[in-house]
Amino acid sequence: MKKTFILTLIPVAIVINIVGGMLAGALKLPIFLDSIGTMLSAVLLGPWLGALTGLLSNVFQGLLTDPVSIPFGLVNAVIGIVVGFLAKSRGFTDYVTPLLAGLILAILAPIIGAPIAVYLFGGVTGGGIDILYAMFMHQDMGIFTSAFLARIPANLLDKLLSAYLIMFIVRKLPPTMQGYGVKLS
Repeated sequence: MKKTFILTLIPVAIVINIVGGMLAGALKLPIFLDSIGTMLSAVLLGPWLGALTGLLSNVFQGLLTDPVSIPFGLVNAVIGIVVGFLAKSRGFTDYVTPLLAGLILAILAPIIGAPIAVYLFGGVTGGGIDILYAMFMHQDMGIFTSAFLARIPANLLDKLLSAYLIMFIVRKLPPTMQGYGVKLS
């Protein structure tokens, strides 16, 4: 049963990430929406399978629609690790854990993502956060500072929305889904 659940959840989570990322990209939203599946996988399967889900999501999204997303697989993998360990230690049904996840990832994701954006793409990645990046560049803040600062509010909003969505989903899951790597409450 556990193996079947894992082999089912990971592809479903990857599709959730790809669809969310495509939606955010198509609408040029200043958020990403590409880590919801990663978080779900991390909460239900643990940090390492969450990381694998995040990494594979970006690879597949890069191969299917947007090659720019491939190097950011590292960010999505770290999201899986952080959320997975938070869920493993605290559960993921209270209101505090998603808040912690959002706050931690609002800083950690830009620390990893800004250098990727700057060194591989000159800071511009074709997403909605490019507007914030341009505003900071217009203030003569420098390419790295602009890329980093543009990602903080985007990640804060994105990761908080995603984490609380996962919390509400996890609360609705039957007790039989518990025990797949993390405690749910």
